[in-house]
Amino acid sequence: MSDVARLAGVSIKTVSRVVNDEPGVHPDTAERVLAAIEQLGFRRNLGARNLRRGMSTGTIGLVLEDVGNPFYSVLTRAVEEVARTFGRQVLTGSSAEDPARERELALEFCSRRVDGLIVVPAGVQHGYLVPEMRAGTPVVFVDRPAGDVVADTVLVDNLGGTAAVVDHLAGHGHKRIAFLGDAPDIFTASERLRGFREGCAKAGIAYDEKLVVMGPHSDAGVAGSVRRLVSGADPATALITGNNRITIMVLRALSALDARPALAGFDDFELADLLDPPVTVLAHDIGAMGRAAAELLFARMEGDTSPPRRIVLPATIIPRGSGEVRP
Repeated sequence: MSDVARLAGVSIKTVSRVVNDEPGVHPDTAERVLAAIEQLGFRRNLGARNLRRGMSTGTIGLVLEDVGNPFYSVLTRAVEEVARTFGRQVLTGSSAEDPARERELALEFCSRRVDGLIVVPAGVQHGYLVPEMRAGTPVVFVDRPAGDVVADTVLVDNLGGTAAVVDHLAGHGHKRIAFLGDAPDIFTASERLRGFREGCAKAGIAYDEKLVVMGPHSDAGVAGSVRRLVSGADPATALITGNNRITIMVLRALSALDARPALAGFDDFELADLLDPPVTVLAHDIGAMGRAAAELLFARMEGDTSPPRRIVLPATIIPRGSGEVRP
């Protein structure tokens, strides 16, 4: 500010009045100050300004599993759209499914005094956030619940959705249905596996452990599992995949085989409708999930003190062809 004042030929106080839109500055003087600011590339430190005034920092934190996954890209965009309407910016980081990294990111955002926090949990221990929550920083968990704290949560109907997919495939004549899911210690993966079991029971299909393959997965591992599942004396005639990344791995594996089992996957993905056959998916509105989480967060930030809410969004089967192949 001293440099701006020197270049414009005014006092530091005058520069302060101009940048803070205070009255009492002659238009010609204000124009000189603004020209000096532009010439010097001066930028206000909004964080310092707001903290000095006792205001918010104008930011919220968003801890994701992987910002490179299209699922989380859509989620982030939805959160940003809500944040923009409240005049806030979003700080984002990826935990890479590492609880230690999740904790590091969440506390880093808190140390930067974000006004609120949205977390996709990587672990099941979130007591580290209790001091922040008690200090007034609202926290919303999305896609998975927190492990050991009570807080607002937005989920998808993982169990009911997967059970519905089993029923859908059974309705097309399949009795040997395989399930390829993510690591079983992940909430969504365990719930989808539970939905698969319940779906088998409701459809009158025997649950066979040999037809279940849980992650973490690699392309080579999935290729080997798919070959085993669709071969032999009593092969699987249908496959259910637990998320969009596993679906893509399975499609790569099937491209090298003659077998063409029915296929239905959890989560929609780009170009799924253009493949041959188009891929049947269990889709849910990722944008609605992000918006719901952000709206809960901003409601808390604006003074909502009602008990923590748990929102469960539906998942819907989109039949496109791959899941309607008969055995």
